[in-house]
Amino acid sequence: MKRAILHFYCADKVSDIPDYAGLVDAGGALKLPQIIAVSKQQSGARIDEALAAGLRHFGENKVQEAQKHWAERKAKHDDLVLHLIGPLQSNKVKDAVALFDVIHSVDREKIARVLKAEMDAQGRQLPCYIQVNIGEEEQKSGVLPHELDDFLAFCRNDLSLDIKGLMCIPPVDEPAGIYFSLLKKMADAHDDLALSMGMSSDYAEAALCGADFVRIGTALLGER
Repeated sequence: MKRAILHFYCADKVSDIPDYAGLVDAGGALKLPQIIAVSKQQSGARIDEALAAGLRHFGENKVQEAQKHWAERKAKHDDLVLHLIGPLQSNKVKDAVALFDVIHSVDREKIARVLKAEMDAQGRQLPCYIQVNIGEEEQKSGVLPHELDDFLAFCRNDLSLDIKGLMCIPPVDEPAGIYFSLLKKMADAHDDLALSMGMSSDYAEAALCGADFVRIGTALLGER
């Protein structure tokens, strides 16, 4: 694991983070986001190394792969938090609710309804994040920025989903900071929404824009 990322995670040294002074609040305290170690397509050995290093928040894109990685490991680590960060299909919701602790990809009305029904059936009310298609890209999932207010109201008021925040993946060929700032502005309009944004290539910029969670894969666990 890269030294800079471990410093970032452990918060004992931050000199490797670009412009890290921007993460210091008025009282001199560091405001570091929680790292989600993205373990998709990683070996069991690397996952175990990350666990041994103290990481406890992990992210997976696919339910079936997550079951292989975490069904047994979750039983051994009761402080582990597993995040679903990829698209969720209706036929995978039952398994997702049983395995994951946080859902970052609530992206349409149908999946919100199915999630709520399955959470009620299993007696688990998981914290959820709405995925915003921040760049309005045709190939990406997520609600469009102008749809957020109505979708958030639907999830909270009609379904009583526990919506904790917003998630985004910026366009790959444009400056990420523009989109991180836009998501921050959208979250601030609702006061209580956290931010899940930033990956291996742009996590420091996301942190400077106010991320609460950053999703780091190869920069932390190595190439897949």
